[in-house]
Amino acid sequence: MSALSDAWAYLTDPASWTGANGITTPTFDGGWRFAQDSIIGLTLEHLWMSFAAVSIALVFALPLGVWLGHRRKGAGATVVISNLTRAIPTLALLTLFAASVIGIGNQAVILAAAIFAFPPILSNAFTGMAGVDPDIREAALGQGLTRFQVATRVELPLAVPLIAAGLRTATVQTVATVPLAALVAGGGLGVIINRGIATQRYGEVIAGAILVGALALVTDAGMAAIQRALTPSPLRQMDPFSSSGAS
Repeated sequence: MSALSDAWAYLTDPASWTGANGITTPTFDGGWRFAQDSIIGLTLEHLWMSFAAVSIALVFALPLGVWLGHRRKGAGATVVISNLTRAIPTLALLTLFAASVIGIGNQAVILAAAIFAFPPILSNAFTGMAGVDPDIREAALGQGLTRFQVATRVELPLAVPLIAAGLRTATVQTVATVPLAALVAGGGLGVIINRGIATQRYGEVIAGAILVGALALVTDAGMAAIQRALTPSPLRQMDPFSSSGAS
């Protein structure tokens, strides 16, 4: 059989989706984890790691980008931070984290992916806030609003399309990066690819790649819907980022 036929057979086998004993499996310490032979289990684990990584990046990058953008200062620092975190290879970070006290497994992957998700959120938050027309800011100040109110009630709503686009880009990139988890004994759909390479079952490698690509596309479509929902109605028609990602 060809690799494509093997991939089709793997993807259409119900046992591949549910696993031999369900989508979860007990651990030696009395806990549980997602089964490594279940596509459903690995997909849920993949999504969980991606969500955790983006959430960590969002907590740190969004307030920093909004604050710097509101002050119209730190453009150089923002560029340097974004470029530095982009330049660090994710696989190198995974290796360093796995060799540290963090250890191998999903924790190392989540931290490495969070660093990878940091730049688009930071740069888009900064650009969105700093790009608000100064005349709008002055008009709001003239109406008696404080600078904090101007930032939260005027600038932030206008910056939402770019911020949401950065979040969308970061999320899709993270979903596409998390498969590296399998290289440091982590979970997610990368397990299928790694296992296929190790056992020379290249149909599973192709199947794993298809699943990762499909999940990334579904994630992008979902984030596009969220981006549109977060964009104020008056901006939807005029915003070029409401239907496409930005970084």
